Amino acid sequence: MKIVHLCLSCFYIDNYRYQENELVREHVTAGHEVLVVASTETYVDNFSLGYISPGQYVGSDGAEVIRLPYSGMFPFFIKKKLRMHPGVDSILTKFAPDVIVFHGLCGWELLSAVRYKRANPHVRLYVDSHEDANNSATGFLSSLLHRFYYRPIIRRSLPWMDKVLCISLETMEFCKAVYGLPPSALEFFPLGGDIADEETYQSYRTKLRGEHGFDDRHTVFLQSGKFDTKKKLTESLKAFSRVKSKHFSFLIVGQVHESIQDEVKRLSSADPRIRYLGWKSADELYQLLCAADVYVQPGSQSATMQMSLCARCPVVLADVPSHQPFVQGNGWKVKSFEEQLSAFEQIERNPTLLQGMSTRSWEIASELLDYRRMAKRLLI
Repeated sequence: MKIVHLCLSCFYIDNYRYQENELVREHVTAGHEVLVVASTETYVDNFSLGYISPGQYVGSDGAEVIRLPYSGMFPFFIKKKLRMHPGVDSILTKFAPDVIVFHGLCGWELLSAVRYKRANPHVRLYVDSHEDANNSATGFLSSLLHRFYYRPIIRRSLPWMDKVLCISLETMEFCKAVYGLPPSALEFFPLGGDIADEETYQSYRTKLRGEHGFDDRHTVFLQSGKFDTKKKLTESLKAFSRVKSKHFSFLIVGQVHESIQDEVKRLSSADPRIRYLGWKSADELYQLLCAADVYVQPGSQSATMQMSLCARCPVVLADVPSHQPFVQGNGWKVKSFEEQLSAFEQIERNPTLLQGMSTRSWEIASELLDYRRMAKRLLI
């Protein structure tokens, strides 16, 4: 089949393992002809979002990539919100896709996808949504943009969209409340991951635990991300330090914002069981998750949570609606420091709890998060 991924309302970043990358990679691996049409927004220096020149090339996921500039007579800071791009209609006509996957619900070029769908009713048009109350329409101007610019585009396009694929339960509620979408138009389509087979999992686990000096007696906790106050890393470290087991270790993977840098350094220095490993690539992080015993995320959400389930980790997660499908007998949902400390204490008293939870995480990941299965879903 011919599949086009339109990444014009979100960034598309080569050499990463975001949802867009994984779905493109799975479609290429399955032998389909795949085209990515993306904005110029990507990671530039020091893992920060920026912009590159327009162009065309074969991307890291194996598909042809066309990078389009923003268009219009407005200043750049407005153009990047309106998300208009030149030549989308002609690209679709020339490529003649059987399936269109429009990543990011909010953008002008959704209308281009709809025009192609109207002219070619056999084509499947799926639109994914990452928007929720935590990341969209949070300020006055942003709220106006969503209600009076994005919403009319979405409502006009609705009859021609086969499904709006929502990455979380909170996203589904946001789409209903802000864009007025009916429940029948929505489908739960979470961020997924790569589920390693038994041989690969055990290979990563043995290798990484050996490199870091962990044996079977150790219980390894891991928290990752771009750490600011919302990630609650300092709360995790304080709770961890209250539990004194000499067989516990805590790995920090990612970047620590300067606002909490001093406190993280102080807490880490005071407890030799805590190790800061710095930034790791997605592949390195996945291998570390296979080596870990518990993934910790008591604060704001991160795609690493899904990756941790695919790596069979029991979890300690913030008690928010979006985590509801992912904590089902495989860990703890926590609302406070005291609840997080209680989870750590339960593990200290009975570390064998984690064996069954690890199996349960694998079951949940296999059911909900397998990108191979999810990529096939987009073809029907």
